[in-house]
Amino acid sequence: MKLLTVNVGRPKYVDYTNTPGGVTGIDKRPVEGPVLVADPGAPAGENGSGVAGDLVRDTVHHGGTHQAVYAFAREDLDFWERELGRPIANGSFGENLTTLGLDVSGARIGERWRIGERVVLEVTSGRIPCRTFAGWLGELGLPEKGWLKRFTQRAEPGAYLKVIEPGEIRAGDPVEIVHRPDHEVTVGMAFRAASTERDLLPSLLAAGDALNPVLVSKAEEYLSKQSAVRAAG
Repeated sequence: MKLLTVNVGRPKYVDYTNTPGGVTGIDKRPVEGPVLVADPGAPAGENGSGVAGDLVRDTVHHGGTHQAVYAFAREDLDFWERELGRPIANGSFGENLTTLGLDVSGARIGERWRIGERVVLEVTSGRIPCRTFAGWLGELGLPEKGWLKRFTQRAEPGAYLKVIEPGEIRAGDPVEIVHRPDHEVTVGMAFRAASTERDLLPSLLAAGDALNPVLVSKAEEYLSKQSAVRAAG
């Protein structure tokens, strides 16, 4: 398991995003040399990202402590290359880390990865696709392709991570799983619960404090509504 590339996004003006000023940081490209990774804080700081030099413009929905770093597997990019019939470079899905040999969407919430000698990251949730993502891939306004639906049905969203131990990482660094929780809540399961299988939401609470607070709130809200329905019935 290793880190193929570290990718950072620069400001890009587009006409398909709802971010302030029409600026997005989804155009992430590989960089050479060491890159500092640290907690950007919660709520998200000025640029939102935990990766130095990276831009997260929509800090309402992205960035911050629980979404400091976004990882996506090269194997999943290869799958979408075949599906879309065109090359997809590392970073094209807006990921900061493109990995090889790591089951990113199969990772458990709270799972910890050591990258290189020092940096430790913890899995918190999966990425929810948005209009900017579809627009960036040139799939917006094409109902016959239905990019957001296709990505959601695939349910291999890649993982958001928080920074446990900051430091520098670089392309080629080994990735080691140093902690794997004993529950069964994976990134893919959390994604399905938040999108197509909402009855799974209560099960996410087994992940405890490692779960992204947004998903904790969704699960608690779901339980509250179910309780109200039972009381009314």
